[in-house]
Amino acid sequence: MKTMQLTRAEEQVMQVLWDLGEGLVKDIRDRFDEPRPARNTVSTVVRILEKKGFVDHKSYGNVYLYFPIVSREDYSRHQLFGLLEGYFDNSFPAMASFFAREKDLSMAELEELMTETREELSARKKLK
Repeated sequence: MKTMQLTRAEEQVMQVLWDLGEGLVKDIRDRFDEPRPARNTVSTVVRILEKKGFVDHKSYGNVYLYFPIVSREDYSRHQLFGLLEGYFDNSFPAMASFFAREKDLSMAELEELMTETREELSARKKLK
């Protein structure tokens, strides 16, 4: 995979493919709200995603069934760590406090977040 950066249109198509698991251009297009993008537009975006290494296909004659080869989790992880590095100098506390301020979280909500985080970390340690 050359790049993990996607345009808005590419990301929208990937969201549909992640939800579907696999699909024809028609299936992907049908998942968009009205007004739906043109079939050729969806087809072009899918081929770009294939060149970028996000999507592959199986051929059935002249019909192509597309499927993601980059998981939603891998893409999300890359985007979040890029955000952390690019905007918060690799400081998770700086990023967390930024979002806490932006969302105007109460002390109770912050405590709940800390409790949930501790529980998740504890559960992960038990699995290892």
